[in-house]
Amino acid sequence: MTGPSGPAAGAAGGRIPAGPSHSVLMSLLGAWALAVCSPEETMYVEAHLTECDACAEEALRLRDAVGLLQTERSLDLDPLLRSSVLRECLDLRPARTPVPDWARPYDAETARLDTLLRDIGAGEWHAPVRLRWFEDDKPVARRTTVAGVIGHLMVVDGLVGTALGLDDPLFPAAPLTPDERTERFWGAAAAPPTRGVHVPWRGQNHALIRQVSFASGSVADLAVSYGDFALPLRDALLDRAFECWIHGADIADAVSYPYDAPGGPCRHDMIDLAVRLLPAELARRRRQGVAGPPGELLAAGAPGRSLHLEVEGSGGGEWYIPLDSPAALGSADRVVAHIALEDVEFCHLVAGHVEPREAAAGRSGDPAAVRDVLYAAAGLSRM
Repeated sequence: MTGPSGPAAGAAGGRIPAGPSHSVLMSLLGAWALAVCSPEETMYVEAHLTECDACAEEALRLRDAVGLLQTERSLDLDPLLRSSVLRECLDLRPARTPVPDWARPYDAETARLDTLLRDIGAGEWHAPVRLRWFEDDKPVARRTTVAGVIGHLMVVDGLVGTALGLDDPLFPAAPLTPDERTERFWGAAAAPPTRGVHVPWRGQNHALIRQVSFASGSVADLAVSYGDFALPLRDALLDRAFECWIHGADIADAVSYPYDAPGGPCRHDMIDLAVRLLPAELARRRRQGVAGPPGELLAAGAPGRSLHLEVEGSGGGEWYIPLDSPAALGSADRVVAHIALEDVEFCHLVAGHVEPREAAAGRSGDPAAVRDVLYAAAGLSRM
């Protein structure tokens, strides 16, 4: 084995020869603590620390201070920072034209999706997106692109626009059901949709918000037809806000973009709308023979057998869902079953992104009632 080399080589008894003065070595302590000394300087400093108590104490203090300066966290900005700042701005900024409370979720969700679309590159408009929903008690999927999703949102939002007297983005007397409108839009184009759909979609958002903001208060109850069912305008815009969030998240997954769920109050309103639609969906499923028969006949407005739905999280709450008739009242005194689950999971169930048998953290009581309500919730989903 060869012996040591460098300044210490040949030193009698392994001792390091005389080096820099005490003042020079003391001036090197900061660099030594930061580990930026040369190998030769490090050797002299560390040899000096074994002989000088004052410098050794100072070296320990400097090494501790350097430890406080170091961090394992990345210096990159949190990818969620931009979206969270924008959400705060949207929540706090005063509108030049006051937007009705019931239209604010739609205003906020379209603005969030617009932010995502402005951030992505031109090529990402053609990224494949997988749309999912439940149909005939089975999960269904359809592939399209980012541009195709925006076109889908635009033509279905057109149902709300035509109810308000705005131009239809398709054509006069276009089909009324959302699926028919989407298929017509996708099939009519000579080429797949491109990023050119962004401007008309965003212009439509603004036109809808302006229209409801300047209209009288009674416009909230205006009926919006979806072909085989209708919703009052206040619920239709909430439904469109929900679809905008869900499809915005579909796009975000496709392009690896951070995308939060809406705020708690907005999620609560979305869940409340779904719960109000559940009794009619239960009745529809009963007519089709895929839900259990009613337990009893009830007069309109009478309390009936109910399921207690407990939704946890900032958008949650408690609801009592009548099981036997849409005209009955949910009743805490007549609960026969209970379901508990988290608010975002319930929204994903209603969107058809969670299978009914996989939903619910807790369930008890009549298993048929539990199954019927979970499948009815998934049955509210559509493309």
